[in-house]
Amino acid sequence: MAAGERIDAHLHDEHQIVYAGSGVLAVTTDAGTWFAPGTRALWIPAGTVHAHRAHGHGHLDLHLVGLPADDNPLGLDAPTALAVGPLLRELILAYTRDPDHDTPERRRVLAVLRDQLRASPQQPMRLPTPSDPRLAAVCALVHANPADPRTLAELGAATGAGERTLSRLFRGEFGMTFPQWRTQSRLYHALRMLADDTPVTTVAHHCGWSSASAFIDVFRRSFGYTPGTHNRRS
Repeated sequence: MAAGERIDAHLHDEHQIVYAGSGVLAVTTDAGTWFAPGTRALWIPAGTVHAHRAHGHGHLDLHLVGLPADDNPLGLDAPTALAVGPLLRELILAYTRDPDHDTPERRRVLAVLRDQLRASPQQPMRLPTPSDPRLAAVCALVHANPADPRTLAELGAATGAGERTLSRLFRGEFGMTFPQWRTQSRLYHALRMLADDTPVTTVAHHCGWSSASAFIDVFRRSFGYTPGTHNRRS
């Protein structure tokens, strides 16, 4: 997929493991947007209506692994981001290299791939879609300007909602606090900018971190590597 290219909303009769060998992939459903760099894969359950979008300055290598609807090794019924270690990455690449050939060797690769999936921790790489208009208004302000330093109370004042109400909505709809959600939003914007080869210091400033070192620390804890190595990992 070329940078910025989209695959419109569609669904599959089978489960899919979606992995971007390079670039950053975003998958959107009615429930929100999941995003994945090269250390994450996305699990899309059978029958889930979803759309893809590629981010990055070059092309995105999209790898798709399908599993029958009655074969759900993770027991997941909603889209989920999964950690991808070096072995799982190579298994996905090997399995998708020649998708039209069903050989005993390829079936054995899939068996090991499924074993590795079971051992892959789930990662909170999701931006949920708000349903309450008061929550949606605050989220829109933060998305429009990730570096916006305003507190939840100040954002609420700007949109006509109280801090206590908004705090309850963040927990009720998203299952996270406002600071946790804002960090997820900032990381999403940061991944997109890094995929366009934007310098780390510029990304940190644009996305609201007080310093490059603070950004690097949060990024490393979230993805397991530093932002400076993002585009070299593939």
